[in-house]
Amino acid sequence: MKYRHLGDTGVKVSTVSLGSWLTYGGYVANENAVNTILKAYDLGINFFDTANVYMRGEAEKVVGKAIKAFPRESIVLSTKVFFPMGEGPNDRGLSRKHIMEQAEASLKRLDVDYIDLYYCHRFDPETPIEETLRAFDDLIHQGKVNYIGVSEWTAAQITEAAHIADEKLLHHFVANQSQYSMLYRRIEDEVIPASATHGVSQVCWSPLAQGVLTGKYTSVDHVPAGSRAAEQKGGVQRFLTETNLKKVARLKSIADDLGITMAQLALAWILRQDNVASTVVGASKPEQIVDNAKAADLELDPETLGRIEGILA
Repeated sequence: MKYRHLGDTGVKVSTVSLGSWLTYGGYVANENAVNTILKAYDLGINFFDTANVYMRGEAEKVVGKAIKAFPRESIVLSTKVFFPMGEGPNDRGLSRKHIMEQAEASLKRLDVDYIDLYYCHRFDPETPIEETLRAFDDLIHQGKVNYIGVSEWTAAQITEAAHIADEKLLHHFVANQSQYSMLYRRIEDEVIPASATHGVSQVCWSPLAQGVLTGKYTSVDHVPAGSRAAEQKGGVQRFLTETNLKKVARLKSIADDLGITMAQLALAWILRQDNVASTVVGASKPEQIVDNAKAADLELDPETLGRIEGILA
């Protein structure tokens, strides 16, 4: 396993990390989830991601139970706040009230004393950025959070937050959890350059385009039983097109030439970006995380990257 700094901080995270969206606390059996987390740790993965909204807190409980097997200081644990956790008008968003209440709730569900990385799960246009930053800053001073981040913020939003933090002498966001894959490259033009300027790393989610980049789907009409497409989960249908599947078939020939799996190629391609600290995989079985983790040690040469770009373009 290889490790990279998270933003402009001294903390290092594994370049392949394990998430729990659509998996833990839900359709993946808890025993499988715990075994996958244990296997990930054995492989050198030290970065584990969840969120309060995943299965309305159940994913945090599963992750919290599994990480009891590790020394707390040996892992980097992240969770998030923003999406509704109740029916009330203040049970969502990035107000100070919601952030403080949900931080306490997440700490309780995870059964830990502190969160390493606490994300704004999305941008909240109804709350001033300064209010959000001050709430996060207070959590850091209270010792309940070590670092703060955002998810799916635009370049302009990341830049504004950095300027406010500078002006008000508040802690900066150091990570942006962004969707990024061979089939979804929106962050390349503006988000990555702005993030790099302000000391923010990308932590990429859905790196396998909801499983489409594993090569498991051979046609839009062939959907393996138990797959996300079969379960109608995660928005996989938007990636499951004949055009994308033709690209994947051509990409798989490159992976075959290199003697690696299609998933490993897709993850290694993401890690070619210096601004990417880690790519979050959603492995639901121990054997999947074994395969994914091998991507950390792969470095694609310029010729291979050129072949890939020719296919993606």
